[in-house]
Amino acid sequence: MRGWFGGLAVVSAAAAAYLFVSVLPVTGQAQAPAYKAPRTKDGKADLNGIWQAMSTANWDLRAHAAAQGPVLSLGAEFSIPPGPGVIDGDGTIPYLPAAAEQQKKNFANRLTLDPEVKCYMAGVPRSTYMPYPFQIVQSPKTVMIVYEYAGAVRSINMEKPTEAPADSWMGWSNGHWEGDTLVVTVTDLNDQTWLDRAGDFHSDAMKVTERYTPRSADTLMYEATIEDPKTFSRPWKISMPLYRHVEKNAQIMEYKCSEFAEEVLYGKYRKQPAK
Repeated sequence: MRGWFGGLAVVSAAAAAYLFVSVLPVTGQAQAPAYKAPRTKDGKADLNGIWQAMSTANWDLRAHAAAQGPVLSLGAEFSIPPGPGVIDGDGTIPYLPAAAEQQKKNFANRLTLDPEVKCYMAGVPRSTYMPYPFQIVQSPKTVMIVYEYAGAVRSINMEKPTEAPADSWMGWSNGHWEGDTLVVTVTDLNDQTWLDRAGDFHSDAMKVTERYTPRSADTLMYEATIEDPKTFSRPWKISMPLYRHVEKNAQIMEYKCSEFAEEVLYGKYRKQPAK
């Protein structure tokens, strides 16, 4: 009996070893080809479509736990969902000391200071990861991005780079292609926008370099490198996937939220308080 069980053990060990080796990749085995996006008439990767981020970056770019919302009386409504964060590297934002203190003050007073509360245009990169869709409309000379939130629009110049006439909420965008990746340099943003609801902010010296890379038929990889020597000690980067809306009635709806912000902005000027 000992010999029979011993032989069985040897056979079982050999079978296990065979199975283990058989699932290992074979050296030199052909790898699956990289995704090749469909092309536009001018031969560039076709990014046309309606896209949306599915992250919690608009609440906080950093990794964060679920938390109570800013209005206690609302209970669980508008509470903060947890998120793993979208910042590359060590997951932190490299604030200069004074800017780090300002971020804490912003968070403490976010109900009155966050530009989103006032329906101001969200700027770049925040417009990309707010919980609303946006549409990319592509042509050889210009790529237009239309955002549902606040009806914001960006025109990305794809020809010789040009300079902005003035700072603005959505900045000045010059783009070019690196293979299938759309690279956009955004400058001349004003200092009125935030990066999320956690009070993360920037100065008017911020420069954002965006990269939109197709990774499958219905996903893009979005990366944004942020440089601002007035606010941060070094450049830092965020990244996240964007997902295509594939429902048959997908469209950008009208969401001009300014009328909902009138009381916040101008209620203090009423002779009689609103009920």
